Amino acid sequence: MALREKDLIDDEQVMLELHSHAKAVLWPFVLFLALVAAAVVTLLVSTNDTVTWMVLAVLAAVALAGVLWPWLRWRTHSYTVTSQRIAERSGIVTRVGRDIPLYRINTIAIEKDLVDRVLGCGTLVVTDATEKAGMMLYDVPRVDDVHRTIQQLLWRQDDGTDGGELPPTEPRRGGFRR
Repeated sequence: MALREKDLIDDEQVMLELHSHAKAVLWPFVLFLALVAAAVVTLLVSTNDTVTWMVLAVLAAVALAGVLWPWLRWRTHSYTVTSQRIAERSGIVTRVGRDIPLYRINTIAIEKDLVDRVLGCGTLVVTDATEKAGMMLYDVPRVDDVHRTIQQLLWRQDDGTDGGELPPTEPRRGGFRR
């Protein structure tokens, strides 16, 4: 679940709402197909009802652990880019989140391996001006477009006088004086 309307501050607008690329659920989907095939074969071949139900119960348990749980993790993990911050939210039972205000961002890097380049996704590495480690946004779909959007947001917040972004409480400064 992305940021809700009540989580936004004054004049903040959601620019992008993202989940990790669907490649994260590719292997659980393949496992699901294999489990369905195994269930069909079990139903067609087995002559003993007890064995059939035991095999189907094991297949259902494997489906819960190997298919449903990874899908729920993927579905409940989101990245949101607003006009003020980058937010990451995750968790099925316990929700965990981290926000980085745009004015704290130092750099944004892109990492793409060969598979990511083919699928059009990648990892955004956001480093900020805090003691905590930066934020890694894994398997971001259309990573180049997301990177460009964040750069545009950062450019809009730069006041051009201090070599960085203008913090929200900092007043605008005039030009340089000599």
